[in-house]
This record gives sequence, structure tokens and C-alpha cells, in this order.
Amino acid sequence: MKPPQLLKVMMPRRWCHKVETLVLSLLGFSCLLFLLQCGFVSGEDLHRLSGPGGWRRGVRGQPLPECRPNASVANLTGFAELPDHIKDFLRYRHCRHFPLLLDLPGKCGAPEASHQVFLLLAVKSSPDNYERREIIRKTWGQERTFAGIHIRRIFLSGVAANTREARKLNQLLRLEHAEHGDILQWRFVDSFFNLTLKQVLFHTWLESRCPGVRFVFNGDDDVFANTDNMAQYLLGVPGAGDQHLFVGHLITNVGPIREKWSKYYVPEQVTASNSYPPYCGGGGLLMSGYTCHAIYQQSLGIQLFPIDDVYLGMCLEKAGLAPASHVGIRMVGVRVPSSKLESFDPCYYRELLLVHRFVPYEMLVMWEAIRQPDLVCGKNVVVYQSL
Repeated sequence: MKPPQLLKVMMPRRWCHKVETLVLSLLGFSCLLFLLQCGFVSGEDLHRLSGPGGWRRGVRGQPLPECRPNASVANLTGFAELPDHIKDFLRYRHCRHFPLLLDLPGKCGAPEASHQVFLLLAVKSSPDNYERREIIRKTWGQERTFAGIHIRRIFLSGVAANTREARKLNQLLRLEHAEHGDILQWRFVDSFFNLTLKQVLFHTWLESRCPGVRFVFNGDDDVFANTDNMAQYLLGVPGAGDQHLFVGHLITNVGPIREKWSKYYVPEQVTASNSYPPYCGGGGLLMSGYTCHAIYQQSLGIQLFPIDDVYLGMCLEKAGLAPASHVGIRMVGVRVPSSKLESFDPCYYRELLLVHRFVPYEMLVMWEAIRQPDLVCGKNVVVYQSL
């Protein structure tokens, strides 16, 4: 038994310890909020720290329910032998509501005035593709008025899969967003099989923020686009965006690749069908505002599919609309008539709308080359369509 004097000393120490613990807890929570506000702790980390029962908040602050994996897919025949990325796609296929980390509510002005945006350049870009975004901003993606019509630009992005990289890259995107006002970022992992999710989220954003847009260019950040030619072509399209238009590199009479080694591998557990509807290559295509709205409406009732351009073809098919080919959109590059000729000649690109694929420095070089007023091309120069 402790002496009475010792008890008198210990009681206030215990009380002080409780007070100290409370103060430190409050201080730690305040620091966490400060770091989150300053961008040093990502939303992903906060969600991870909150545990499985945590919550997320959408663009306007409303709580979003946590999307749980579908455990029943494990009962599919052959599921255990599937690659991990296919398993993950099947587990989370039903998840299609993710909060915006970076929004652009005024990109098209007020929704009721968004018809004043003639061409919206919606470029799919992974968080780490900073150099590509910067070159696009300086070249074909410049926001400007051309021939009296307004061209606007946005980049569509998710979050890096690696948590440590995501912290840095999220901060990078916030800096770009503050400087250029052109980043749309959602809180989902930016991966090849999530490109369809990115597409669906973009169409949802478009319905809310830019419902009156006339035309949309939708493509990757490694293409060279002659947006002057795009604008001139679209100015000649009947209806000014109020009629169906969906053009690109048309692909028909193909179906799922069943070989596991392929990037485009789609097993029967994802689709039993052996054929795809007609679609245009997702590297770059043009569509009208009318068609964008139709795709959005149909996407509400179509299950996500891992190949984004095929998914758009599914939406068009359900809407009773057809994709079309455009000779000026080359998804496999430009084929010159002889190996002795230089394929990187601006005369082969001057009349095109889009070519895939370009590295950043090539975009800059070609953009400057085709805009030279003294560029002279012989009459016998012909742009050959790649087959």
C-alpha cells in the first residue's frame, strides 16, 4: 500500500497526462487538416487513414458512398486464372461515381451559354505526362478564337496508382490547374482499363458544365492535331453540332482479343460476344454536341467495358447511330510513297486533321513547320492514307 503523500502526488500527474494526451490529439488533427489543405497529404491518404468505413466527398461537398468490390465475381468460371488487372476490373466494374479533385465549372461559361464554345479539346492525359501537356498548350491545344469561333482545352486525368507518386503528381496537377485552368481530375486510379471510366465521367461533366458545346475533340496526349484544319472542317458540317457526327479512324469487323499477353486482352468472363460494333480508334476523334449527349444517355444503361473506344461504339450502336471514317485522321501514321522520302515532311501533314503518334518535341517542330507562310509543297505531293 502506497503512502498517502505519494497518492496525492500521483493523482494530479495522471490528470495532467490525460490533458496532455487530449492536447496532442487535437494538435495532430489540426496538423493533418493543415497538410491536407496545403496539398502535402492527398485525398487518397486521408481515405486510407479513415479505414474501410470511411467516406469521400464529391465536387459540391456531398458525401459519396464507398464503392465496395463485388465479391461474387470470384464465383465466375476461370476467375482464379485471370490476370490481376482483369480481376480488379470485374470486382469494381460497377463503380462509376468518383469525386472531382479538380473541377472547371467556368470552362464553357455558364451552362446556358456553353453553346458559344464551338470546339472543346478534351485530351486524355495521365498525371505524369506533364511535358506532353505543356507542349500541347503551346501548339495545337492553344485556347483561342479562330475564324470567329471559340476553341477551349481541358485535360482529363485520374490519380497515380502509387501513393507516394500520387502525392507529388496531385500537387503538380494543382499547380497546372492554378496556372492554366485546364485540368479535370477525378479520384480514381489512372490506368489503361480505367480509360472507359474516364470517358464516362467526362460525359457526365459535359452534361453538367458544358451541355451546349458544338463539337468535341476527344483524344490522347500523344497525337498531333491540326486544330486549324479541324475548325475549318467543322465549320462546314451541317447543323452546327445539332446533328449526329462521330468521325475518326473507323474500325469494323473485329472482336475481343483472347490472348493473355495482349494489352487488349478481354476474356469471356468480361464479354461472351466474339464481335465488337463498329467504332473509331480512341487516339483521336471528333463528335458533335448532339452525339455527346446521346453517348451520355446510353452510357447510363451500358455496363463498363475495359476498352474505351469499343465502349463508345457500344453506346452509338444502342443509340442507333453509326461512326464514320475521316481521311484526315491517321491513327497509324502517314505512309509515304517511297522509303527514300522523309516521312516527317510538313507537306504530308499540312492538310491532315490528326496523326498518331508524336513525341512532344515532334509536336512543337511540326506545329511550327506547317504554319510557316513560305512553306512550298510540290503539286505532286500526295498524302497517302494508311490502311
